[in-house]
Amino acid sequence: MFAYLHNCAIFKIIELMNNKVRILVNGIAFILMIISFTSTTKAQVSESIFPTYSGNDLGATYSPDKTDLRVWAPTASVVMLRIYDQGIDGQCILSDSMKKDLAGTWIYALKGDWKNKYYTYQVKIGDKWLNEVADVYAKAVGVNGRRAMIVNLKETNPNDWGNDKKPVLKSFNDIIIWEVHTRDLSMHASSGIKNKGKYLGFTEKGTKSPLGEKTGLDHIADLGVTHIHLLPPTDFHSIDETKLAANKFNWGYDPQNYNVPEGSFSTNPYDGNVRITEFKQMIKTLHDNGIRVILDVVYNHTGNTTDGFEQLVPGYYYRMTKDGKFSDASACGNETASDHPMMRKFMVESLNYWASEYHVDGFRFDLMAIHDVETMNTIRKELDKIDPSIFIYGEGWTAGNSTLPEEQRATKKNAVKLDRIAVFSDEVRDGIRGHWSNSKQAGFMCGKNELEESIKFGIVGGTKHPQVNFKKVNYTDAPYVNEPAQTIVYASCHDNPCLWDKIQLSCPDLKEPEKIKILKLANAIVLTSQGVPFLLSGEEIARTKQLNENSYNAPDSINNLDWTRKTTYKEVYTYYKQMIALRKNHPAFRMPTASMISQNLSFFDIPKPLMIGYKLSNNANGDTWKDILVFFNGDATDTEVNIPEGTWRIVANGNEINEKGITAKGFEKTQKGKTTVPSRSMLVLLDSGSLKK
Repeated sequence: MFAYLHNCAIFKIIELMNNKVRILVNGIAFILMIISFTSTTKAQVSESIFPTYSGNDLGATYSPDKTDLRVWAPTASVVMLRIYDQGIDGQCILSDSMKKDLAGTWIYALKGDWKNKYYTYQVKIGDKWLNEVADVYAKAVGVNGRRAMIVNLKETNPNDWGNDKKPVLKSFNDIIIWEVHTRDLSMHASSGIKNKGKYLGFTEKGTKSPLGEKTGLDHIADLGVTHIHLLPPTDFHSIDETKLAANKFNWGYDPQNYNVPEGSFSTNPYDGNVRITEFKQMIKTLHDNGIRVILDVVYNHTGNTTDGFEQLVPGYYYRMTKDGKFSDASACGNETASDHPMMRKFMVESLNYWASEYHVDGFRFDLMAIHDVETMNTIRKELDKIDPSIFIYGEGWTAGNSTLPEEQRATKKNAVKLDRIAVFSDEVRDGIRGHWSNSKQAGFMCGKNELEESIKFGIVGGTKHPQVNFKKVNYTDAPYVNEPAQTIVYASCHDNPCLWDKIQLSCPDLKEPEKIKILKLANAIVLTSQGVPFLLSGEEIARTKQLNENSYNAPDSINNLDWTRKTTYKEVYTYYKQMIALRKNHPAFRMPTASMISQNLSFFDIPKPLMIGYKLSNNANGDTWKDILVFFNGDATDTEVNIPEGTWRIVANGNEINEKGITAKGFEKTQKGKTTVPSRSMLVLLDSGSLKK
């Protein structure tokens, strides 16, 4: 979130303008109502003004004989429905007022078959008309999302959709996440992918770079990750879908229609059916290839308030300050009010829709701390009814202050109150790479001392451990999760410099071979830690964004994956693939409980800076390996360390991972009493008895 706050600056200006427009439009009576409403607590929200509708039929309910429309607009005096033949431009073919119904809703029955027609609502407050807008519950829209579309969802299902099967997931601890933007995967000329920048780019098999390396789908499957995390693929403001040939880039953190896929990633954004079908094709293909799919969702704010929520029920869906302005914990001009019953309902129903209609496997919440704990736990409970293997995680912080009391926020600090919902650990992230706001500051990986406890915090998955000195952990002084699967362990994501660029910026004087060692070390820490490992796409091929630290709207030339680097940095790719296989093959690296970690993971007391070592004991978590030693050396020199009694063989170093034992020169002898951990690398040793097994 931090890096795209610059993107939000323009929206903040718009919001300030919208505040003035809203006051002028809605009149003095409405202002008084807003002031009264925003000065109340959640418990005091008046049901007489904002009644809670309990039905599940908001939006358009289609059948060939009739389409029923229902919208919640309790403060409206009139709600006008308009029907169009086209999703943009064209004449209105029907305009009529809706009928007021129960609990603040308005209804309209369209007799006959209205499939693929487009519709809007316009609300009147007192004697003032607000903007004509698309239905916030829309399941399909026209180009640029300005009009909702009546859709027959059954007709959007691709071939064999009914037989779609999710890849098996026994435990959240088994998850390995790979974060990617839809355009990044395929836009480079070396991708070999025909459907560049499209959902369908994920469906193409057999694609290769000019030098014969696997790309796209085959690359992801070969790498071995379990989940891909898609940067926001739901309909957003900043891209003009009518100009696909000259489309600008944006991450998509400016949401517009929450229940609709982004049209610029489809082959035809004018037909609302196409983006739905192609999104489902992407999901089905990924599932068929053993990969689950996580959506990055941005319910914490909207791209602007000139359409959607604020034009249907002004002052309700957003948190407002006592002086009638938008609260702004998102730093994007507004924040939604998840603690208000109908916003909570919207979020729950939206997520349930993505999980059931699109078979989505998980959700990453942008600035999750803007949402309240009760809402997040309600989401967990409701998604469990659909599929308890759906993974939920998010950023446990805000980007600014909120009117929501801190004790109610879904922050890292309150993670113990969350039910099987994970949070990102910026402690281990910045311990590995250096502070997020200073790209030139080194971390453990580049030789900065006194970050060892922050690394250890990540190794134990953020759980309570007697050998972690929490007073020396950055950003926290205590564990904040119940179990390791509640902690996302990572060294890089879309925000800030990617890992290779961070290495260039924080240790610029090193030669490339040393930088490659650091690139391996950083995610060796991530992939052998307890908790859920998270990788930015392309780190396995030394991805660069040309030192761009905030690429939210940079061109494809900055953001896309250059697949020629897979050949140049093949040793890095091979090492990452081996690390992933090591983690998947050995459950000792993914223990499910804090107590199991505390019992079976013990740190060595190494009186040397930049050196961390620990032992995994007792066939931890049912592992076939009885005892495992793991060391991380962030120093520029090789370091000798003591090891427990017995005979040990090296199975991983900074160059390779071989579960049968490394026999390269210098490693062929068994290790007893002492061993040497090479500079800027990981070392894993196995007791010889386990090796024979």
